[in-house]
Amino acid sequence: MNILTGSSTALITPFKNGKLDEQTFAALIRRQINNGIDAVCPVGTTGESATLSYDEDKRCMQIAVEVCKGTKTKVLAGAGSNSTSEAINAAKMARECGVDAIFSVAPYYVKPSQEGLYQHYKAIAESVPELPFMLYNVPGRTVVDISADTVIRLFDDVKNIFGIKEATGNLERTVELLSRRPELKVFSGDDAIDYPMLANGAAGITSVTSNLMPNLKSEMVRLVLAVDFAGAKAINDKLYPLNSVMFCESNPIPIKAAMYIAGLIETLEYRLPLLAPSLQNMRKIEEVMKNYDIKGL
Repeated sequence: MNILTGSSTALITPFKNGKLDEQTFAALIRRQINNGIDAVCPVGTTGESATLSYDEDKRCMQIAVEVCKGTKTKVLAGAGSNSTSEAINAAKMARECGVDAIFSVAPYYVKPSQEGLYQHYKAIAESVPELPFMLYNVPGRTVVDISADTVIRLFDDVKNIFGIKEATGNLERTVELLSRRPELKVFSGDDAIDYPMLANGAAGITSVTSNLMPNLKSEMVRLVLAVDFAGAKAINDKLYPLNSVMFCESNPIPIKAAMYIAGLIETLEYRLPLLAPSLQNMRKIEEVMKNYDIKGL
């Protein structure tokens, strides 16, 4: 099984006149490839997956696979739901699209028990046994935390579960997981603490900020994996103001605004209930961005 590691980007989904902007989406993915990102992640939280139709999910995956074909960049696609049967359907659709691996967010709103989480993930992963499978723990979004015990149980019991995107913001969780299962691939899901997580043994990152700065994010991961901790920390420190302002409102509101300001997307469109940032936050994003050299398409 081809296990993914390194830098990955939680892709935004660009819209034009309310519809998926396929041409821009493909161009954004090519930009990621050209700037050294190891994997792109369509239809995740940053991609407004909760507001996309199944057909749009599928098309985003297809475009990502088409653009990445023949390159070193892989496709790690989102396939999650608060319904286990829907998540299984999403995973099978991702497999049909030809993605390299999938990640699946913890079931939101329903607040399952740890046993419910175990059975949920076991059922999804076993429905696509040939695909590498990553858990995605983001309790700030889902109101449920996949405990370390549940993660380890799933890793031990289900052959294709190889890792977890950890977005708890808790470094101790990463330390605990890797102290108990060093071979588990933990990905940072919090831009501000990418470096400390990598320095503590994480195998990669899934970044929001790398939509804007894929060159620096991919270089930071490369430096850590090459054991150049000082160089990697310098990049992480440099990116801190940007990482911070990207969460001045709910993700993906600020990163999409930043992409528009940088000229990387033609229109600033969201799907309700998401809206553009406040005027005050838009100015704050613009001011922070002035300190960075952002590469175009």
